[in-house]
Amino acid sequence: MPARAPIAALGFTIKSGWTAAVVVAAGPDDPRVVGVHRLEISDPAVPESRQPYHEGFGTARGNDATLKRLVTSVERYGAASIATFIASHRSDYAIRGAALVVGSLVDPATIANDHIRIHALEGQLFREVVRRAAEAARVDTTVWRERDLYRAAAAALKTTESALKSRVATLGRGVGGPWRAEQKCAATAALMVLHSIG
Repeated sequence: MPARAPIAALGFTIKSGWTAAVVVAAGPDDPRVVGVHRLEISDPAVPESRQPYHEGFGTARGNDATLKRLVTSVERYGAASIATFIASHRSDYAIRGAALVVGSLVDPATIANDHIRIHALEGQLFREVVRRAAEAARVDTTVWRERDLYRAAAAALKTTESALKSRVATLGRGVGGPWRAEQKCAATAALMVLHSIG
């Protein structure tokens, strides 16, 4: 990393088996997006690891050796994927934090419906793999529930939600990759990190 590397923050929108990852660098005037990526958390060579808790549609996999193998595969592959991503950006940027955007923070043990609980377990697994990998790379993390993100970010940045969404849409111009809801949420979360470090 250069002696006076620009400051950057990472945003991740966690999905089933993958994450949208956005790198936002602090600029002299405005932050700018310097990286947009899709990172696999589950191993593409092990397709069933994308939904390790599913035996079939809506059916929970038993707590057996197969489940343990799939979860271990996700933990190993996901940790390596996130570590490589962080290392590749550390050569150019001083990464000051990461924010994870997730669909739910509900404890899966409190969910009575089997199918919903399966999805919650997978969401928790993928979130924790990304969080632990970032923290192992000495990157502090925060977690945001997607439905709270824009309201909280607008309040923190002293703007309206509509103005914030317009700003984030503009940040994505010319990024050379998809700029859909997942990437926009990740960028918004990264903006929150940059704001929090002043």
